[in-house]
Amino acid sequence: MNRFISDVRKYQKYTVYAAKSELKSEVANSHLSWMWWILDPLLFMIVYSFVAVIVFQKSEPYLPVFIFIGYNSWNFFSACLRQSVKLVAANKPIVSKVYIPKFILILIKILSNGFKMMIAFSLVIVMMIGYRVPVDWKAVLLIPLFAVLLVVTFAFSSVLLHFGVYVEDLANVVTVVLKLLFYLTGIFYSIQKRVPYPYSSLLLKCNPMALLVDSMRRVLIYQTMPDWGPVAVWFVIGIVLSIAGVHNIYRHENSYVKVM
Repeated sequence: MNRFISDVRKYQKYTVYAAKSELKSEVANSHLSWMWWILDPLLFMIVYSFVAVIVFQKSEPYLPVFIFIGYNSWNFFSACLRQSVKLVAANKPIVSKVYIPKFILILIKILSNGFKMMIAFSLVIVMMIGYRVPVDWKAVLLIPLFAVLLVVTFAFSSVLLHFGVYVEDLANVVTVVLKLLFYLTGIFYSIQKRVPYPYSSLLLKCNPMALLVDSMRRVLIYQTMPDWGPVAVWFVIGIVLSIAGVHNIYRHENSYVKVM
């Protein structure tokens, strides 16, 4: 743990610089530049709203806000996991020439994807004002929920980074699993209302993204408290997986270049 904290501090400037460079390169050849970070989830929100209301004839209070919260959170989580699988191979020119703790590559992705998520979440505020969504003090609970999301994302990413070096087809497996989890996370429907009990409770407890998305909607839309028990459990699981993942990376990172 001491080595991890020391390396985070040591490579802090590089992490921020690399994340900024990645964000700039993404929009370098785009006429709308960073506006795509808002337009992309906005367009998907419109599509999913159409699917929910027209196709399935289902609706929720403040549906566009409901969907936007879910999709933004999911997009951050899934992007980090998909990118982490091939992260070492994608940065081979760097990791083969200079030493850098490989988990720093995950932090760079979390910073860049997290920044895009925050930009898109600014639209949630505008939408809540436009739809006159009631707001109370519970909205500040979004901060610890984001913290749990970051920890869980880093935990799974650290595991996938390691095994992605050795298992060539892992990226395909992760893509399929994420597609399944997308529909089990309740992006455009309420798990509690649409999935029969006790399966809804089991799904919320076993799927961290379903739990966190539901919790964010509770504090922002419904002004109710999250179910802190399962949230705390997933935070602890995230910490344990992160420690195990970082330890595993430290143990094997010198062999990554040989395998690639």
